[in-house]
Amino acid sequence: VYGRIYASEAGDSGRLSARPYDENRDIAVEAKRAIAAAAADLVRDGDSIIVHAGSTCYQLGTLLARRNLRVWTNSMPLAAHLGEHGTCQLSVAGGELYREPGIIHDPSAGSPGFFASRFFVGTQGISSKGLLESHPLLVKVIGELAACADEIVLLADSRKFSIQPRNVALPLSRIGTIITDDGLTDAAAKMMEDAGVSIAIATTGGAN
Repeated sequence: VYGRIYASEAGDSGRLSARPYDENRDIAVEAKRAIAAAAADLVRDGDSIIVHAGSTCYQLGTLLARRNLRVWTNSMPLAAHLGEHGTCQLSVAGGELYREPGIIHDPSAGSPGFFASRFFVGTQGISSKGLLESHPLLVKVIGELAACADEIVLLADSRKFSIQPRNVALPLSRIGTIITDDGLTDAAAKMMEDAGVSIAIATTGGAN
C-alpha cells in the first residue's frame, strides 16, 4: 500500500488498502451506473463542475461527455475518454501521472485555479468520521478540490459503508449530498442524515 504495509484482507469488509483501479472498475457496475445517471440529472447545461478520479466518477463523466459544460478532472482515464469522445470544454490537472490511483497531480501546485458549482467525488470507504482513503495522495487532493466548489456531491455505492481505511479525506459535514444505491442500510442512512447530508437513492435492478 502507498507509504506503508498492511496484512491482506479476506474481503471488502474492513479493507484498508484500495483495490487497483482496473479491478475496482468492474465491481458493482450496475450500482455505479445508476448512481452516475442520478448524478448527471443534477448537472445543468452551462455548469462548471469538477469530476474526481474513481470508477463511479468515470461513469458520470462519460454521461456528460457531449453536454455543454466546463469539466475539470484529474482522472487520466476520464480525460482520455472526454478528449476522444466528448465535446464539453475540458480542463485537465497538470503534473505527473500516478497510475495508482490513476490521477494526474502536481504536488507543488496546490488547489487548481478552477471554481465549480459542484465537486463530484468518490471514496474508498465511509464512516462517522467522514470519507476514508488508504492513499495519502488522495487525501491531499480531495481536500484541495473541496475548496474549489460550492457543493460537494459524494458518489458511493452502499458497499463503501463496510470499508474502513485509516485516513480521513473529508468530514461528513463537508458533504452536501450523497448519491448511493438501494442497498443503503437504515443505520448508514441515519448516520448521513445526522451529519446533515442529503441522501439520493439510485435504484438498481438487483443486488450489488
